[in-house]
Amino acid sequence: MLVKPTKNMKKLIYALILPLVVVSGLVFANREIKNETSEKSISKPISAAEREAAMKQWYTTPGGIAYKKWEASPAGKKVYAAEAKIRKHLTDSTNMEAVVTSLSLPPGSRLGFGVMARINGDDYIVNFDAGKSQLEQLRSLKVADKIIIRSRNVSHAPKYAYPIVSGDYVERDSKVIFKRVPRKGGC
Repeated sequence: MLVKPTKNMKKLIYALILPLVVVSGLVFANREIKNETSEKSISKPISAAEREAAMKQWYTTPGGIAYKKWEASPAGKKVYAAEAKIRKHLTDSTNMEAVVTSLSLPPGSRLGFGVMARINGDDYIVNFDAGKSQLEQLRSLKVADKIIIRSRNVSHAPKYAYPIVSGDYVERDSKVIFKRVPRKGGC
């Protein structure tokens, strides 16, 4: 003997099945996302020859051509010369004496928080990868403050007329005001 389902029984059955369908869909979607990310993270690093071939190919693009022109220009040569002046300090991660020349970066820059500083007679952009708690002390810097900087990295971009020094350590009046916190899981 079969019982004919009533409207209330149908609603109850739908109410029980609907969450089951939604949850199983979410579980399936989550599994797909995990599979995609694991496949992407297994990618093989490119070799030096492949990297060099890719760079040669990039130099033929409009962006690469413009970059080569910038390197050969007086502005590009000036940036490279300034980088060369501090290269030994960067390699050895030794102290560099600097004077803060501006508390703002050049117009249109997208480097985050940073200041302009003069090191060995040349101007540099000094940018910081700082957390909110560290920014307060960095914001206390004033123009003409004498600081000690340590860094391991300098970069450049045609957009900027100055080398970009990544500040790892900053000291003012023998007090540490910034020390870069290493990222978790590696570099």
